[in-house]
Amino acid sequence: MEVLMSFFANIDWSEIWLATGDTMTMLFGSLFFTVLLGLPLGVLLFLTSPRQLFEQKGLYALLSLIVNILRSLPFIILLIVMIPFTVLITGTSLGVAGAIPPLVVGATPFFARLVETALREVDRGIIEATQSMGASTRQIITNALLPEARPGIFAAITVTAITLVSYTAMAGVVGAGGLGDLAIRFGYQRFQTDVMVVTVVMLLILVQILQTVGDRLVVHFSRK
Repeated sequence: MEVLMSFFANIDWSEIWLATGDTMTMLFGSLFFTVLLGLPLGVLLFLTSPRQLFEQKGLYALLSLIVNILRSLPFIILLIVMIPFTVLITGTSLGVAGAIPPLVVGATPFFARLVETALREVDRGIIEATQSMGASTRQIITNALLPEARPGIFAAITVTAITLVSYTAMAGVVGAGGLGDLAIRFGYQRFQTDVMVVTVVMLLILVQILQTVGDRLVVHFSRK
């Protein structure tokens, strides 16, 4: 027991819980805006893609290009590139507020592609049946496409949330706060292995919780 206590001698649990709270704020704040922006973008990508309701090759190519560029840009580079834009929006590039804009920009195209993939898995016969009943575009999207794609969309949200956890850890490099920042400042720069171990364990627990909740939601809506 004494050996265990001596190993965790550098742990300040108040700092750990504060950093965990910052990570949760960054995660759910950025996830909210990612879903808010990424869901309609994913629907638009699907609708304008070849052989779909509103096929527009030019628009689809342009949207795909933008999405692919943002997806391929390493997040750590995106953090730095977006500093002027982040300061313009939030007034700072540091802390939780300074991390959310790049988190949203980094995750939205990723989530949009997952939504597009989920919508492609919807049986085309359901869409055609809805059209034959004279449904409007909005009704097709809200009453056919999205309800049928719910399991895939919830799976996409789960994958995106877990990706955002890793992004929040990387955001610690630029002083964004959270567990990643704690691990870098104390675990890495000050060689406090115990702090590094605890922050990694906290991140693993968070990921496991997100995955479990997401899996249950997918199973629940798959039965409908």
